[in-house]
Amino acid sequence: MAQWRGRDFGTWQDEARLAFAFLTRLPFRSGARPEPGALARAAWAFPLAGILVGVIGGIAFEICDRLGLPINAMALVAVAVTVLITGGLHEDGLADTMDGLGGGADRAEALTIMRDSRTGAFGVLALVFSVGLRVAALAALPDTRVAVSALVAAHTVSRGLLPTLMLWLDPARGDGLGAEAGRPTPPGATAAALIGLLVALLALGISRGILAMVLAAAAMAALALLARRRLGGYTGDVLGAAQQAGEIVMLLAASV
Repeated sequence: MAQWRGRDFGTWQDEARLAFAFLTRLPFRSGARPEPGALARAAWAFPLAGILVGVIGGIAFEICDRLGLPINAMALVAVAVTVLITGGLHEDGLADTMDGLGGGADRAEALTIMRDSRTGAFGVLALVFSVGLRVAALAALPDTRVAVSALVAAHTVSRGLLPTLMLWLDPARGDGLGAEAGRPTPPGATAAALIGLLVALLALGISRGILAMVLAAAAMAALALLARRRLGGYTGDVLGAAQQAGEIVMLLAASV
């Protein structure tokens, strides 16, 4: 706790920049590869990157509305913009995780499949359902303001809960992102979750915001439990799949 409080503004800034560089394709990169454990220390800023992604997706939705596009096209463009901003990072993780969990007979085979750059049937189907559910949820919202708010909340909360999964689970491999990222501190994971909760309350209102975040947390926890049982822990792909689960559930909850 003392180490957490002792950080100066420059440290906070560097960690936020690292979180933005890792979770988006926007020009926040320093060019140097982060040292082992640096990503875990920056995990508190994951929801800040989610705010930015959600806001840009919301701007795209608003522009499409002003152009008079059909609601389904507006929703699809907004989802596509968020995917472009992140470079499909989380969608790639979702596809690899579903291929591994769906096609692997045991832990070793599942992890091997997840490292294969090729996408199988389970991965393709997961991506189809992911995009389809997000577009359908956005298209069902009553107006543009609510859709923009839902986008910001979904992207923020789904990233704000990732540090908790990193704290809760062990890395599934001795190498790769899970091992290199390190383990967030409890204060860092708590800060990230609280940022997500605050944004959810402001964007969706108290009752709907709490309900949506609880449902998103349950979906992400269920995936984490499955990963621990089948893989022995988390990988970078599992984190991507968890983010997608949280985002989808948040949007669906907002659309009910």
